[in-house]
Amino acid sequence: MSWNPYENLPPAATFSLTSSDLREGEKLAMPQVSGSFGAGGQDVSPQLSWTGFPAATQSFVVTMIDPDAPTVAGFWHWAVVNIPGNVTELRAGAGDEGGSGLPQGAFHIPNDARTECYLGAGPPEGSGRHRYIFAIFALAAERLEIDRGATPAWLMYMVFDGTLGRAFLEGWYER
Repeated sequence: MSWNPYENLPPAATFSLTSSDLREGEKLAMPQVSGSFGAGGQDVSPQLSWTGFPAATQSFVVTMIDPDAPTVAGFWHWAVVNIPGNVTELRAGAGDEGGSGLPQGAFHIPNDARTECYLGAGPPEGSGRHRYIFAIFALAAERLEIDRGATPAWLMYMVFDGTLGRAFLEGWYER
């Protein structure tokens, strides 16, 4: 049974999230696959662009989750907070360790492997097709006051009520 972590969120405006590295519903390319989990990839975050977000947006949050991971709560691969409201793109590789590719003021919080970077798709061998959902949240707040060591689950709690809009882009991978 497929689980969607976003299906019970309060209503919010929708906008567009696109990528030059990934198309909706397509298989993730090797650069976006994990090298850390032995999947043979490079852990390079995809280029992401967004348009049509609410005019009152002050900042953005970007995440990636594998809801099909063999856990009760999925597996968070990436979380970036405090992307300024005037930024409309993250270039490929912006999820590098250390955050050198992120806009000024933005930072990674640890993913579920407790690394502060993008961790590519790496489903367990033979576990079938896993979905990878990239999400962007347009927020009313200029910045989130969140601890740099917070979990993605805590981040989702923090954005629950302050989201003006959100957009999704989903790919898949299996090995």
